[in-house]
Amino acid sequence: MQQYRAELTADVTFTTGGRLQTQGLRVEVPHLEVTEADLARILVGALGLRDVERVEITGVRTFAEQVVAGPPASPRLRFVELSHVISDGLTTYPGMMAPVITAHQSWEQSRPHYAEGTEFSLDRIEMLGQTGTYLDTPRHRYDGGTDLAGMPLERLADLPAVVVRTAGSGRRAVTEADLEPLAVAGHAVLLHTGGDRAWGTPEYSVDAPYLTGEAAALLVERGAALVGIDSVNLDDAVPGGERPAHSVLLAAGIPVVEHLTGLENLPPHGARFTAAPPRITAFGTFPVRAYAQVPYYEAHDHTRSAGWLPS
Repeated sequence: MQQYRAELTADVTFTTGGRLQTQGLRVEVPHLEVTEADLARILVGALGLRDVERVEITGVRTFAEQVVAGPPASPRLRFVELSHVISDGLTTYPGMMAPVITAHQSWEQSRPHYAEGTEFSLDRIEMLGQTGTYLDTPRHRYDGGTDLAGMPLERLADLPAVVVRTAGSGRRAVTEADLEPLAVAGHAVLLHTGGDRAWGTPEYSVDAPYLTGEAAALLVERGAALVGIDSVNLDDAVPGGERPAHSVLLAAGIPVVEHLTGLENLPPHGARFTAAPPRITAFGTFPVRAYAQVPYYEAHDHTRSAGWLPS
């Protein structure tokens, strides 16, 4: 079997200030006409690098070689939790009702109903749909809009994800300029603003990050499947103000996930995102177990292909 490889020298700079230099490194490539931009992506994936700011490649040599066919690379998945934990008394949105978790029937109370040694608990929760990490459907904004039961799974599960990072920028607004270079059609667009760092504190709702209405309109125009944010609200939640991002996205049938967390653990591209709520009629918002799957491969050339590419 013939495989294509590239031998290269690279200088990698990280956003953390670190630096990595390689010389004579060999990586597998899809063809001999691979570009330097493609090589940068392949290199970062092969070495499993994160927080990459720039890759400079020099001295490239591409070649083909015959290899003895062996077992294929084994795809594996890393699961990344993106939801907050819901607990009794949790404050999700300041001023709104906190969940109340109680026992409807304890293990001890269940014992008379079963054979000796058999017992079960039945638990009860009273809460708003806007609790923890939750998904908004069009019904949340529009009377007669699609409810939880009507949302197609294609909008909620196993979506290719693109992560938009503004965390650490000092800016509140995610704007059109942040989205302009990205291909988002059919993707879950996840806004990593760093707002989740203040989760559970009074500061969580103060000057929180948000998506502008113009940026939301661009996501509609380009066919995004879902939009999520790790902040208290997708919009600039000024009391009594408009909610243009919610209005534009939900009018287009694009669901919104708010109060995400852990987006710093996802690559810019390559993850698969899921946030599916129960199928409840006449209900517009409900908590989700949001998570992502990040694939990587065990390669056979003394390298590890992480299965994701830098932006």
